[in-house]
Amino acid sequence: MQVSPLRQAPLGEQLLEQLRALIVRGELAPGQHLVEGWVAENFGVSRGPVRDALRQLELEGLVETRRRGVFVRGLTDVDLVELYSLRGALEGLAFRGAHARRGKADWTPIEEALSRMRAAAEASDPATFAAADLDFHSAFYVVAGNKRLAATWAMHRPIFAAMLDVTNTRDRDLRPIASDHAELADALRFGTLEYALAHLVEHLDGSCERMRAALAELTERSAS
Repeated sequence: MQVSPLRQAPLGEQLLEQLRALIVRGELAPGQHLVEGWVAENFGVSRGPVRDALRQLELEGLVETRRRGVFVRGLTDVDLVELYSLRGALEGLAFRGAHARRGKADWTPIEEALSRMRAAAEASDPATFAAADLDFHSAFYVVAGNKRLAATWAMHRPIFAAMLDVTNTRDRDLRPIASDHAELADALRFGTLEYALAHLVEHLDGSCERMRAALAELTERSAS
């Protein structure tokens, strides 16, 4: 297991981000006992941030509390289907709101995210691409102007960020994915609502299938 040095601040958020990534990648395997002292020692933090991180990971369904402590639950295929089903519902609502406001909305956040995605794809930089990808999808909520919907998406964005780190690392050429995002934006901005929603479903289904393939590959690798 490769543990990166935590940045100076905020330690709790950095610890949570690393633990989440390690679980999604399977480097912290399902069933592994996460002892507070072990985590604190290996990541160079006190037990307070460890408890906070484990509590949040349990809310995300990645760990579970048993009688003997906290254990890694991992990310199952059922989890993926549920997460993408939820994301589809949230983003579908954002699309409806954005489509209704498209004549007067500011599309700059979407255009800027697309620009960064294209630049990252040309530079073969999956980490920067993933961040821009999430900003792109988050921009739909901004355009829709629904703050509560955006806040709900923000709760789930971190786990999708961890998953994108996995799938984008597997994709050698990110340019087709950037083009697909541009087509999705055009469908929302210039197409009918039905066309835009159909394009969104196709887009998220493709993303889910890439993650399922990556998860299966990681599981097979850890078992060998």
